[in-house]
Amino acid sequence: MAIEAGKTESRAPKIRLGMVGGGAGAFIGGVHRMAARLDGEFDLVAGALSSTAEKSVASGLELGLDPARCYGSFEEMAEKEAARPDGIEAVSIVTPNHVHYPAAKAFLERGIHVICDKPLTSTLEDALKLKAVADQSKALFILTHNYTGYPMVRHARELVESGALGEIRLVQMEYPQDWLTEAVEQTGAKQAVWRTDPAQSGLGGSTGDIGTHAYNLGCFISGLTLDELAADVHTFVEGRRLDDNAHVMLRFKGGAKGLLWCSQVAPGNENGLKVRVYGAKAGLEWVQADPNYLWLTRLGEPKQLITRGGTGAGSAAARVTRIPGGHPEGYLEAFATIYTEAAKAIHAARTGAPVDPAVIYPTIDDGVKGVAFVTACVASSKANGVWVKV
Repeated sequence: MAIEAGKTESRAPKIRLGMVGGGAGAFIGGVHRMAARLDGEFDLVAGALSSTAEKSVASGLELGLDPARCYGSFEEMAEKEAARPDGIEAVSIVTPNHVHYPAAKAFLERGIHVICDKPLTSTLEDALKLKAVADQSKALFILTHNYTGYPMVRHARELVESGALGEIRLVQMEYPQDWLTEAVEQTGAKQAVWRTDPAQSGLGGSTGDIGTHAYNLGCFISGLTLDELAADVHTFVEGRRLDDNAHVMLRFKGGAKGLLWCSQVAPGNENGLKVRVYGAKAGLEWVQADPNYLWLTRLGEPKQLITRGGTGAGSAAARVTRIPGGHPEGYLEAFATIYTEAAKAIHAARTGAPVDPAVIYPTIDDGVKGVAFVTACVASSKANGVWVKV
């Protein structure tokens, strides 16, 4: 993503960006703003940053936005920005899950590109309705499954596509955390309150919050499509209304098998996302806590460590690498990769030019698959772990 020394490059005007949600005290809003700024492709110019008008305006002013573009609701923002000659071209939606559908719909219908946090929506019904809106809109829809932005995840996908692993047989995904081991939502902790509330989060607790990330990443690397699953979804903390742990067996189209574990009640795990993919010729392993490294093991040979920026990494990793090997890149950079891939597509849409085929970002279809995954997990578990078609 860096420009080679000695070369100059004309830059298209920055993309005018708005944000829904992400006001004072919202962790993910700050992450999205940093990701949007990192490669200099976006300029935040408007916001409806809170569910109450007063907080929304106060948060916008704190970020230095024009008071006239600090809106009390996303409906007002969509209407007024669409009418401005200098209105926003794209909007980030970083609210609790139940707001994703109405907010995204409001902007898509006005031709404004949407960059939306995951999961896509809180219900499968809303996900399918939103897909219908997105399919009819001229605007792009980008879902921020940010872990797909890591260079070594891109290299893992490239290895699978090249046939280096042979026919894929097994995919194992896990995403354990420990922050909900106790009933912290009962203390009023903002992040815990909405994530454990079915009205705001949807059917899934840990399955929707982190299970969808693990599932998406396993499919992104392996290239597989899920056929059916059998799930044991459970709530360990007394009084909690959504699941905090799940074990899921997966059957992919073509015959490959998978296993997914997600948990928010596993002491000793901060953010333990890990994916392993095994084929007839080789296997690979990537761990988000150590993201600049990818382990590849060819059958009968010693394990090979491939590093970001090293000689083993291919072109897919190189095009989303910002700094030389040995200087670690992490979570924010991966998040920024999704924003920059989105920017490349938006710049192309401005002129009607074709998008570079190398540009990759999660789409509305990936979002529908994620909500369908959660819905199937809950249905399977309620039926004592029967196999459910997805």
